[in-house]
Amino acid sequence: MLHSIVAITCGALMVFYTKEVSVLGHGHEIASKLQGSTPHDQLLIQTSESFSGLLLFTIGFVLFMVAFVKDRDFQSFFAKGCVLLHVSMAIWRIKFEGKLEDLGHEWLRQALGDIMLALSWVFLLAYSWREKYD
Repeated sequence: MLHSIVAITCGALMVFYTKEVSVLGHGHEIASKLQGSTPHDQLLIQTSESFSGLLLFTIGFVLFMVAFVKDRDFQSFFAKGCVLLHVSMAIWRIKFEGKLEDLGHEWLRQALGDIMLALSWVFLLAYSWREKYD
């Protein structure tokens, strides 16, 4: 439930407050660089970020629905997929995002965040396995 609430909230903020979320996440200087230089670039970037927010909102909604599924095997399968997704994101950030000049100093913080999210799913798996074998 916690993951779904965070994802829904962040997704909604990304859709409706794109510039403010970018400043909050990257800082004012980098956010202004990431906005684009021409009006066409700015529109494309804002549209892309809004769609990313919509995707995050949808993921949060799916997480909300999965939270009410009673099948432990499905929840375990879903949690394993989420762990794989977060670890893959951390690897992507380490390998590629660290090479970008404007985002070069943020990759470590974001990769650690991805690893922490993966650990939260691992703790859910450990808790469900403990209940299963007790």
